[in-house]
Amino acid sequence: MSRSLRRGALAASALVISIASLAACGAGNDAQTLGVRPDNAAVSVDDVKIQNAIVITQPDPGAQGPAVVSATIFNNGRTPQTLDAITLPGTNAKVQLKAGEGNGPITVPANGSVIIGGKDNASATIENGHEAAKNGDAQEVVFKLSRTGEVKLDAFVVPASGYFKDFGPTEIPKPPAASPTGSPATPTGEAGHGSTPSGEASHAAGH
Repeated sequence: MSRSLRRGALAASALVISIASLAACGAGNDAQTLGVRPDNAAVSVDDVKIQNAIVITQPDPGAQGPAVVSATIFNNGRTPQTLDAITLPGTNAKVQLKAGEGNGPITVPANGSVIIGGKDNASATIENGHEAAKNGDAQEVVFKLSRTGEVKLDAFVVPASGYFKDFGPTEIPKPPAASPTGSPATPTGEAGHGSTPSGEASHAAGH
């Protein structure tokens, strides 16, 4: 299937995304038992299944700032795996991974799952996302796991609005207003208001 056809298919699927899908994402390790059929990109390789994979950009069109990758990773094996990296082929984007708790790697437990994106969950931040991902595109995303290796899929790119608001990047804060440096110079050599005369001026004042 050509890339353009894949984009069309993913675009069509995004139009019918349901709240139930995202509710399943927020259900933690029990999401797999809900039997909710994902509406977004999904793929299975060996013991690993990745579903509801999307790239979420800034909520305002044209806004500069990071984007994020959101997905649920299931591990049906008997051994935990770590998510070592996420890459976006064809771009210079760097994706920073952070576990939901602590400073360790993102771990997908045996016979369990991990959610990437959303409050208190693990995160995958695309540092230069405004350059790497364009709304409406289907972006190839590669998840690299410690045992399974690379798992590839095409993820739809959407802004952080509507259903995706709580899973997207935070807005970039406005920079603080510039404050003046130093203080105005005080004139020298001239007697100002309230100044004390000196030299001849003081002597003359005594007469």
